[in-house]
Amino acid sequence: MTPEVSGLTSGPDPAILVIPDNEIPLRRSTLFLNVRVFYHDKCFDGACSASLFARFHRECIIRDASYTYHGLVHRAGALFNEADFTGDENAIVDFKYSASPAITWWFDHHLSAFLTPEDQEDYRRGIADGRYGNRRFYDAAYTSCTGFLAHIGSTKFGFNPVPVAELVHWADIVDGALYESPQAAVEMADPAMKLTLVIESTQDPMFIPRLIPLLTEMPLAEVLKQPFVAELLPPLLERHHRSLCLIRDRSESQDGTIYFDISDEPMEGYNKFIPYYLHPEATYSIGLSKSSFRTKVSVGSNPWTKTDPEKMVNLATICERYGGGGHARVGAISFPPDRCDEARQAAAEIIAELRAHNPLV
Repeated sequence: MTPEVSGLTSGPDPAILVIPDNEIPLRRSTLFLNVRVFYHDKCFDGACSASLFARFHRECIIRDASYTYHGLVHRAGALFNEADFTGDENAIVDFKYSASPAITWWFDHHLSAFLTPEDQEDYRRGIADGRYGNRRFYDAAYTSCTGFLAHIGSTKFGFNPVPVAELVHWADIVDGALYESPQAAVEMADPAMKLTLVIESTQDPMFIPRLIPLLTEMPLAEVLKQPFVAELLPPLLERHHRSLCLIRDRSESQDGTIYFDISDEPMEGYNKFIPYYLHPEATYSIGLSKSSFRTKVSVGSNPWTKTDPEKMVNLATICERYGGGGHARVGAISFPPDRCDEARQAAAEIIAELRAHNPLV
């Protein structure tokens, strides 16, 4: 069936995952259920998580169900529209928490998973009283949401993760920036890297929902060969080269932090490892870019830095001050597309802070 797409968007210390000791009952039904899967859009781990959730749900929960996929993106303002949670079951994977009672499943691993203290408290209460103990899962220790979901599925529901081992492996590498070198990340020889490029760059709202089911049905190299995927790659690789040249021209590295502003160039995405490919000596990078729906301040750290981890700053905490979030080593802040000056001011403040705390000095 043709997947649907919605136009949805995508604090405090993370909550502790507590799962009751009692065995979780599996539900098997002959009813044809509509399961709406909301995932982190334009993200390799988000797409992989959505695919893995559907396979897990089909194999372990309800065999007879239909799945539709709906991308969520981080943007200024409300991240969720309650009116979109219309499935018989609604799942959110690799994205922030929603306290909506319409949400049946939630899996996430981001440090900034909770938008408000009230959201975090709702999760804690639900775990404590058993309402969420076997349906909402959170653990920031996991490198990827795909890996976390595979773990929960296998340990709590009897899911077999062996057939999806390649997917979990690459989700960990991509989301955890566990590449062997900047060259491996930027030159993109592996199928997973090329798929990441396509996922992060596509402007077709139907593309990722069409791709998602294939990610757990065939090897990634075979997914890449599908005509609707393969035809997109040549122009994207050309654009990738242009973005590399643009960031080379616009970036500066000083006191351990790279900064570049490409907000005057229409670009829906770029390879976030390009700054370290160009400036391998740097520890952090700050990038200002603009897309159709937001002005974005990207805040990252060099996965190959020689810096003592104990001396590095928690970037999620910094981004949270401006309404953003992420992980300890990578984060982002979203502003409305017409508020570029505010985004530029936030970027300047973060640059000053990171350069003042150059960990290599």
